[in-house]
Amino acid sequence: MAAGDADRAAGVVGEVALPTYADGRLAELERWFGWFEARGEVEGNAGLAVLGAWIGALTGHPVAAERRADAARRAPAGPARPGGGDPTEGPRALLRAALCRGGVEQMGADAEHALTLAPTGSGWQATAQLLLGISHLLAGRPDQADRDLFDAAEVGEDAGVDSAMLALAERAILAMARGEWQQARALAERAHAGARGAWLEQYPSGALLYAVLARLAIHRGDVARARDDLARAGRLRSLLTWALPHLAVQVRLELARNHLALTDAAAARTLLWEVDGLLSRRPQLGLLRDQAAELRGQLDTLRMDAVGAASLTPAEVRLLRLLGTHYSFREIGAQLYLSQHTVKSQAMSIYRKFGVSSRSGAIRHARDLGLLVE
Repeated sequence: MAAGDADRAAGVVGEVALPTYADGRLAELERWFGWFEARGEVEGNAGLAVLGAWIGALTGHPVAAERRADAARRAPAGPARPGGGDPTEGPRALLRAALCRGGVEQMGADAEHALTLAPTGSGWQATAQLLLGISHLLAGRPDQADRDLFDAAEVGEDAGVDSAMLALAERAILAMARGEWQQARALAERAHAGARGAWLEQYPSGALLYAVLARLAIHRGDVARARDDLARAGRLRSLLTWALPHLAVQVRLELARNHLALTDAAAARTLLWEVDGLLSRRPQLGLLRDQAAELRGQLDTLRMDAVGAASLTPAEVRLLRLLGTHYSFREIGAQLYLSQHTVKSQAMSIYRKFGVSSRSGAIRHARDLGLLVE
């Protein structure tokens, strides 16, 4: 770059971009691509344009991501590989799937095409399998999605790429939807154990895992841990833009679901407002629109004058899990080492926050929010 040799610089960046990304040096990557764009080198170089679009999408720069994606679409085919074929065809298809500009079904078609061209056992294969699984998930095919996400996690872990952690987080969400909380916890712990620090703390895709961990913490009554995970996810949320619309919307919906479970209506309302903005740009996101509508309905059922910005205390979350059993207040008190009067007072506080007047009403509301399962 110092010598102004753009062609040679492009070759070097192509070789070191992924390791640089893995090291968490995102600002350096953006600076490199800014240098290429200032000299007009991205236009006409499909490989460089694809790589630059990915970097823009993953660092929260949607305009740059789309500009580079358009350059990749216009660029001529790259030098033919041995045996013929455009070596940039697969990466271009994978980028189209990630940006999801043509809706869920087109996302699936692009991911499937990229999968047929990806080298076996490569990080590209894992990412293509991940995006294919997400497309099935958004199209309402959870069983097929789970199979593809299983493959994405297996290939990704072998290849040492972060798409494996995202696939595991997606599988945990599917497990929770089936009421299989133990499996969900095992999947989330596997993802957390395999994640690099840079991915968890800097990369927007880490927000989904934190949202999953928060939901699991709420389910077992660990409110302090849930709030910590929600704060970590929140710090990454701004990096999730309409450049990766499926992930940006899904993360916000999962965070909103967590805040509703904690009866934090204000935070949930803010997240759903952000979802509306994203869906206005990318309306064809399948089940995510339905999930957003469902969460808005749950938000509307909360009595804002009673809830405000309040949330369940750790003691109330512990009690809530026992309210769903056949035990009386006296028997619950014995298990929690509390007096019957204290249990009743905490239960009444939960009723007020949920806007209900009975134990059965609190149980129904908690199940709607995912705090309790049948």
